[in-house]
This record gives sequence, C-alpha cells and structure tokens, in this order.
Amino acid sequence: MHKKLFIPGPTEVREDILQAQTQWMIGHRTKVFGDLYMNIQNKLKQILFTTKNTMVFTSSGTGVMEGAVRNCVRKTVLHCVNGAFSDRWAKISQACGKDVAVLEAPWGEPITPRMIEEKLRMGGFEAVALVHNETSTGVRSPIEKIAEVMKAFPDVIWLVDTVSSLAGDMIRVDELGIDVTIASTQKAFALPPGMAVAVVSQKAMDKTKTVFDRGYYFDFDAMQKRYEKDHQTPCTPAVSLFFALDKQLDKIVAEGMENRYRRHVEMAEFTRAWVKRHFKLFAQAGSESVTLTTAANNKGIKVADLNTELGKRGFQISNGYGKLKEATFRIAHMGDLTLDEVREVLVNIEDILKLK
Repeated sequence: MHKKLFIPGPTEVREDILQAQTQWMIGHRTKVFGDLYMNIQNKLKQILFTTKNTMVFTSSGTGVMEGAVRNCVRKTVLHCVNGAFSDRWAKISQACGKDVAVLEAPWGEPITPRMIEEKLRMGGFEAVALVHNETSTGVRSPIEKIAEVMKAFPDVIWLVDTVSSLAGDMIRVDELGIDVTIASTQKAFALPPGMAVAVVSQKAMDKTKTVFDRGYYFDFDAMQKRYEKDHQTPCTPAVSLFFALDKQLDKIVAEGMENRYRRHVEMAEFTRAWVKRHFKLFAQAGSESVTLTTAANNKGIKVADLNTELGKRGFQISNGYGKLKEATFRIAHMGDLTLDEVREVLVNIEDILKLK
C-alpha cells in the first residue's frame, strides 16, 4: 500500500518523476550525459537565482556538508547549533579534524544575526556554518538578515545547509551572498534520495585551492574543472536520478519559484493554524519553517500509534527527532504537495484522535 508522505524526507515523489528514472541507461562519459548535466545546471541556476558554480553530487546532503568543511576550512569554523542537524554538522567538522567553536541557541529558537555578529567580531574564524531550516525543530533562522551581517565580514566563508528548504522556501543565492549552498534532492525538490546540490561562490572556490587535505570525492575544484572540460563529473554519477532531476526541474521552472514559494507558504500557514487549534507550535513565534511544521505534543498523544493508524489510511507523518521523539511530531508540507493534500492528512488526524 502506498503511503503518501508528509515527512521531512524522503518526500512524496510524483509518478511521472519516478518513471523518468526508467529511461535507457547512457554512458556517463558521453556527450549525451554532458548535455543532460549542462541543462540541469542551467535550470538550477534559474530557480536558485544564481550565476555561481552549481554542482550535483551522487550523495546525501550530509556528504556535501562534510565536503564544504573539507574544501573551505583549514582550521577553525564557527558552527551555529539550534537543533539535531546543526549539531550533527558540528560533529562532522570535528570528525574532519577542524577546530570547532559552537554558537548555540535553545532548540525551538533561531540563530539570530546579533549572535553571529558578536562571535565574528571576536575574530579567528575562517567560516560560519549555518543550518537555515532545522528539520528537527521546525525552525527557520532569518537568513536574509544574517546575510547583512555576513557582508561585513568578507573574509569569512559562509556555509549554509538549505537541505530542507531549497526549492521550497525562497532562497536567492547570489543576493544573499552565500558561499556554499547545500541541498538534497529528497526534500523540497520532491525527488528520490541519492543526490545533493551545491552552489559554490568564487570566493569559496579560491579558498578550496589553498586547502590541500580537502579529500577526493567532494573536491570542488575537481568537480568544476571536469565540468568545464566536458560537462561531466569526476566520478560516476547516478545517471537515472539525473534523468529524474532534469524532468523535475522542468516542472519547477514551469511553476515558477515565486509561485512554488507561495504554495509552500500557503500550506505552512494552514498547518500552523491547525496546530495552534489543537496543539502548540514548537518553534518560536515568527521563526516557523516554510517547509515543515513541528507540533509540541502537549496533549500527550502516542505519536507512534497515530502514525500506525494513519498508515492504514495511506498517510505518514513524522515523529519528533532524537530527544524530541514523542514530545513533538512533524508534518512536512514541501515539494509537490498541495494544500488539498495537507487538508486531507489533517482531517484524518482529527478523526483518529477525535479532535474537536
């Protein structure tokens, strides 16, 4: 039985996108693949409002989070931590042997521009790593205002995890001045897992060339050089997923990012209003995510049991993550989902829980 996914990844994938993966295989060292990748890059630049280098890795987003640190940090990085996934990124940097300083906010609260500015004025940081949309808490940090702070520190590389927001939230990469923008395809892109997208500024590319232990698979310089040579990738890509990405980007371009963003906002506002009626929002007011909503389980329901019953009806939401399991639950409204589909799952939750 197919369960329609309202979880923060993998998200619901439309049948025509799934079918796009069944095309006949092509060689990844052919002009046909080179043309495919070039078309993908051009469409990515269009929806992300960027002229910077775009790269597609056969990897989860976590791989490129590690890659960004390996490429752009010789020694010291400031990690902004306000949830499970930003904490994981800090641990990734530690595992890569970097000196990690942590700027921490309570779970449920955003990282603020003032917090970052105060830390950067202390000096000594090569890079700042920020998770834009904390999937564990449903919190969106104010990236537009943080961008203004970052412009005052031009020597600091700005690394941003937009894994669960890119292609759903409005992120104008060049306008914001992000140096490395990271996303995964199984979130708001509404594709199967297995690919990660990176947008890399020239400043970050220049820094990469000064870091000599940056690894091999996620080497930004090697990726860009190979693309400039023949529009290919250094290592074997997931060709079938590239077919799906190409088709999905056509659909996103046709919808238009402004319209796609408005659809996500509409779903988010509807879900938040529903949560406020029946539960409580976990995220601090004014800092709620555009792509998922985290509800505080103030009624003490058994989230796992709720999901079991939803599964019988063909739906799935997500329990709280990590230490928030059963204390919260999460409803994703990202990708190609519609407001009618969001209404449908919420009506079923009301019926199962006998909410009034």
